[in-house]
Amino acid sequence: MDSENRRKFLKRFGQGALASMTMPVFGNTLKDDWKAEGIFEGDANTEAYWELVKSQFNLAEGLRYFNNASLGASSVKIQQETQKFRNLLDGFPSKYMWGGWSNEKEAVRQKVANLFSVTDEEIALIHNTTEGMNLIARSFDLQPGDEIILANHEHASGTIPWEVWQETKGVKLVRPELPILPKSIEELTTVYRKAITPKTKLISMCHIVNTNGMILPVKEVSKMAHEKGILVAVDGAQSAGMFTIDLKDLGCDFYTASSHKWLFSPKGVGIFYAKQESQKYLKPLMVARGYQDQSIRRLENYNTRNLPEVLGLGASVDFHNTIGADEIHKRSFELKSYFRSKLKNDNRFTLKSPVSNQLSSAIQVVEVNGKNVKEVKQSLWAKHGIDCRPMSSHGLNALRLSFAIYITKKDIDYLVNALETIAS
Repeated sequence: MDSENRRKFLKRFGQGALASMTMPVFGNTLKDDWKAEGIFEGDANTEAYWELVKSQFNLAEGLRYFNNASLGASSVKIQQETQKFRNLLDGFPSKYMWGGWSNEKEAVRQKVANLFSVTDEEIALIHNTTEGMNLIARSFDLQPGDEIILANHEHASGTIPWEVWQETKGVKLVRPELPILPKSIEELTTVYRKAITPKTKLISMCHIVNTNGMILPVKEVSKMAHEKGILVAVDGAQSAGMFTIDLKDLGCDFYTASSHKWLFSPKGVGIFYAKQESQKYLKPLMVARGYQDQSIRRLENYNTRNLPEVLGLGASVDFHNTIGADEIHKRSFELKSYFRSKLKNDNRFTLKSPVSNQLSSAIQVVEVNGKNVKEVKQSLWAKHGIDCRPMSSHGLNALRLSFAIYITKKDIDYLVNALETIAS
């Protein structure tokens, strides 16, 4: 990227961050820090722009990281902002742990609420998706014979809480099978429709399954379920930050996600959404002083917690907004399309994620025909420095590849060349 484009890119980055930062840090602001670097006004339709986005991350030398669906990286500036909060906390521990950051924490809550088009009274700041799923599964006073629908592609952290907190009480877990390569939203919706009985109380589903990146029809299932008085809980671990999400439009009752994946926040921070009218069903996993609080904050009442990471989430949302949610949305599908175009006519490979943009996005799964996926994964790492996830369940025998915003088309070219070498 030439110096002029870099200057514009950096300028734009600073302007976007300024719009959302209000809280001072060490007498300075995140806006001032980014402004001092230049930060950005580039053309998101160019690869040069995304090369500069990539430069904001400090991945290990030689690493080609296609494993964001397992865990994302924080950009350098997000790391720095989080460290500032850590230093401030250690300078005056009791002040900042108990009350000194009340306004800052509420500012983060509001930023998250804005990102998902909901109110701040519908967002709790938790630790991760697993906690959110446990919170939901433990809250309900279900009776023996009641049913919960959990399709066969749910993550273990989305099924085990129901097994422990409800199945042991005699509640039935209904496990319908989803097609690996559905042709339409209706095909998937029909699976859930057929699984519903008069005893169904709740449907728990992924927004994007971690197995092959398939997007499930949360909006359609929520509408269908609510017509029958059934609640819908969503595991959003793989969707939050990948593309634009309006939770009001999706219509689900609960949505939980780990922000350390596609939002690149500090590790161990999560987001929990509960529709205002559905919050009455929820009980906190932990109780402490202040347990009588009736707001959604009762679900995050841990007394002592790692607040610098929570506040670092605010910097992550600023980073997301500075690039632009719409630009990230568009880029996610652009990288998907670019990757698929490289392999679609090569009979050495089988793509095992749905084709339609309604059914998959920046997670794609591919099998190298005739080769064991674990051996392929090891070869990619040992010979090419590529990290990705081998998927063996559901008959996939395929590599799961994540195309986060720090992935460029050059990176995909490198990946495809490596795959072709192994296939040959």
